[in-house]
Amino acid sequence: MRAHVVVAEDDEKQAELARRYLERDGHTVVVVPDGRAALEQIRRHPPALVVLDVMMPGVDGLDVCRILRQESDVPVLMLTARSTEDDLLLGLDLGADDYMTKPYSPRELVARVRTLLRRGQRTAADPVHRVGGLGVDPVRHEVTCDGRTVDCTPGEFALLEAMAAQPGRVFTRDQLLTRLHGFDRYITNRTVDVHVMNLRKKIEPNPRKPSRLVTVYGVGYKLVDRAP
Repeated sequence: MRAHVVVAEDDEKQAELARRYLERDGHTVVVVPDGRAALEQIRRHPPALVVLDVMMPGVDGLDVCRILRQESDVPVLMLTARSTEDDLLLGLDLGADDYMTKPYSPRELVARVRTLLRRGQRTAADPVHRVGGLGVDPVRHEVTCDGRTVDCTPGEFALLEAMAAQPGRVFTRDQLLTRLHGFDRYITNRTVDVHVMNLRKKIEPNPRKPSRLVTVYGVGYKLVDRAP
């Protein structure tokens, strides 16, 4: 499939190589040299996918990924010269969809991009986020849990949709707070905790011992497939 791709890479030779191979595969490509320019470009003309180098001047790729995940679910493929497990896990924890270490094969880059774009197509075909017996439909603004309909406030739905779109990912309170702007008139540090408490009453068999919407102590919350 053809798609609009943003490549954020400060190494001119690497950027040109990526652009050439991606365009040869039929994509339209915009290359930017740093993280700030990447954010501006993505906000101005939202792409189907972002290829994001980690080591860039000013705003680096990790910060760009962190900001993007507060604003968008665009697929992100990260590129880095770092190859340690901690670096890889950090990129994935921040919301990157895939990760390649340098030096890399341009043909493998194209193949990874194709895979991420196909995955996005499948998601678009079925917009309902499913996590075990829980279903969150952002189009119909509906939530179902084990076959029954669950009524949610706009704020509760915003948080549940964000977590259901990335099951297993840990969201900090600050990240979840950004989802509430425009939904909750009065937002405090306790707002997220109150919404989580109310959601547990609606989706948990035992709200006092949550098995779906669980706390990651010292970090935040995540949504997981409830164990049988």
